[in-house]
Amino acid sequence: MPMATLADVLRRFGAAYLAQHHLSTPQAKAWRAILACRTAALGGHRVQCDACGHNHAVYHSCRNRHCPQCGARAKDAWLQARLGEVLPVPYAHLVFTLPHALGALYGAHPHWVIDTLFACTAQTLSEFAANPQWLGGTPALSLVLHTWTQDLQRHLHVHGVMACGALAADGHWQVPRRSPQFLFPVHALSRVFRGKFMAALEHARQCHALPRDPQGAQGDWNRRRQKLYQHDWVVYAKTPMGGPAQVLSYLARYTHRTAMSNERIVRIDAQHVAWRVRADPHGGKRIVKLAGVELVRRFLLHVLPTGIKRIRHYGLLAPAAKRIRLAKVRAALAMPAANPLAIESAQAFMQRVAQQDIAQCPACRHGRLRAVQVLVALKQLPDPYPRVNAIVPAFHGPPATGPPGARP
Repeated sequence: MPMATLADVLRRFGAAYLAQHHLSTPQAKAWRAILACRTAALGGHRVQCDACGHNHAVYHSCRNRHCPQCGARAKDAWLQARLGEVLPVPYAHLVFTLPHALGALYGAHPHWVIDTLFACTAQTLSEFAANPQWLGGTPALSLVLHTWTQDLQRHLHVHGVMACGALAADGHWQVPRRSPQFLFPVHALSRVFRGKFMAALEHARQCHALPRDPQGAQGDWNRRRQKLYQHDWVVYAKTPMGGPAQVLSYLARYTHRTAMSNERIVRIDAQHVAWRVRADPHGGKRIVKLAGVELVRRFLLHVLPTGIKRIRHYGLLAPAAKRIRLAKVRAALAMPAANPLAIESAQAFMQRVAQQDIAQCPACRHGRLRAVQVLVALKQLPDPYPRVNAIVPAFHGPPATGPPGARP
């Protein structure tokens, strides 16, 4: 029996969802891409074995960042580009989380909330790193945005992976002052992070930069402000990881993860979807069951607006001066220069680990697959609304309508 997929969920429950909701332009694009991914709609080519004659179609991927089928390839390409940037030092994992009280503001101004979350997190870590009490230099820092919990509720947070050390102004590599296993106190990080975000929020209000804020009225604003100051904001730090191999493996878990992966879906019935969620910090799983339409709604909460960058780099890894700064770090750590041959060897290693030869014939196991025909893609993917209604003809609800901008 074939594995259930997110595309199956959209096909099964999409009509009922669209009868009551409109899709934003990014949501409609993600919807179309997920349904079309690795199907004839995107085209591809037909391959044939040069030994036994077996042939089959190979369809293109959609490459949408919300598609659970495309994350693995994008992740491998991204990791390949990062191989020459990992330093031979321990790394720490940090998580900065926004309170749920900011959820309504995110719904109205997602770009501002996400950009401010990144900026305040990076500023907080950079200022702590520059402080001689802790490091006294410029850090190597990458941040990755996630917006979900295990059960797909909205939960805005960034994962940070940071080298345990910094490049001092004199060109030396400065290790953590207190202990190799300790970067910064999380309670202090939390207070500074909250202070920076709240200052940015106040400034945005004064500049009238948040005109659609649902809590923009003075009374609502004051109540939200009071609520945001009631508790410390959640900042998490994990014991530093090991060398480059462990760092890359750890990064791979977060960089291109989607809100819902196909592997988590256990079964789909007429009304519900059952899927796996994490049950404990040790990797245990449990199965939860949710109405299919509600699952569609929750998944779409995590389709990002156009133009949002989920992965951002700061300090020594900031794109503007990365090459020069990394060269200084390699000199300080007595590292060899990045070697293209070494990077290629790492790529070959990753392919061996995958234990899959995509050119091997799946029928005879010794022939090689060769492309013999180009399969042409559709000129335009179907509109989500009529496509879903056509897939589920038994649905007799009102016709799906929406603003012109919601149907790309």
